[in-house]
Amino acid sequence: MPETALLVMDVQQAIMDRHPDADYLPRLRRAIDAARSAGIPVVYVVVGFRPGHPEISRHNKTFGALAQRGGFAEGDVSAQIHPDVAPLPGDVIVTKKRVSAFTGSDLDLVLRAGDVRHLVLTGIATSGVVLSTLRQAADLDFGLTVLADGCLDGDPEVHRVLTEKVFPRQADVRTVEEWAKTVGG
Repeated sequence: MPETALLVMDVQQAIMDRHPDADYLPRLRRAIDAARSAGIPVVYVVVGFRPGHPEISRHNKTFGALAQRGGFAEGDVSAQIHPDVAPLPGDVIVTKKRVSAFTGSDLDLVLRAGDVRHLVLTGIATSGVVLSTLRQAADLDFGLTVLADGCLDGDPEVHRVLTEKVFPRQADVRTVEEWAKTVGG
């Protein structure tokens, strides 16, 4: 599957602290290991800002409060990728400035340079980065798979509706284990 990449999005320490789920990181680790075994690149996407948050407008309802609290600035320990799924040397880490993995980042450039045409999406939150990235990736003509249990949301019902009713319109939705078996992991 050389035209495929696994995206691990917003699995940062501060975000994990708000979404405790003891089973999530081991499942995500399974997806990452399966991707690596199959030669599929793992691309990490994180949200991050310069010190002082000059990228955030006070008019932005989602990120405006974050700027006031000072979170997710360069070097902020709580913004680091969770150590249980940490990248290996050589893995690509993309920093985004908004909800979608594409907005304010060089993700599209990285994917196209690697001839990636199909994305496997995981991350936190299903109703945030996963939804926004899925919609934008579909508009950019990427093929899409969402690993339903490789995503996490603070609202289980919203997660269910998205993965069972909304995402299947634009993506194949599978479990981590189903996907891992299809890639030989």
